[in-house]
Amino acid sequence: MNFRINGEQCEVAAPPNRLLLDVLREELNLTGTKLGCDDGSCGACTVLVDGVPSQCCMMLAVSYQGKEITTVEGLAQNGQLDSLQRAFCTEGGQQCGFCTPGILMSARALLLANPNPNVQEIGQALAGNVCRCTGYTKIIAAVQRAARDYQDAQEESVAI
Repeated sequence: MNFRINGEQCEVAAPPNRLLLDVLREELNLTGTKLGCDDGSCGACTVLVDGVPSQCCMMLAVSYQGKEITTVEGLAQNGQLDSLQRAFCTEGGQQCGFCTPGILMSARALLLANPNPNVQEIGQALAGNVCRCTGYTKIIAAVQRAARDYQDAQEESVAI
């Protein structure tokens, strides 16, 4: 199977009934993506497929050949955390961290589509992600901070 994962071409030998989650974790050692519920209801396994949040615990890997897949490992660039990751650290949005990769990916898709979401829009975008540690207040604050940080960075690059 051939994939484009986190901007790089990957070739993997795996049976056709292998789940994308298993290929990512076991074949490619991209262990940030988590298996939470095994039925697509918790969002811990969320990755972006062509920019769309997708729960890979139920996706046959073979069906996603030729797609652009982004995992949480693909957020950081050149050894530097993405603004969204930094915002989660600053605001304490990661809690135990198990659900965080999936939430980060859903939030990333939201911010790419809507760079200035309100609280309701953030809640809707994260509705498929379950966090058992928190009431989501810090997670929403982290997404809001990341949105401001992205906007500030864009304004700086325009000014230069």
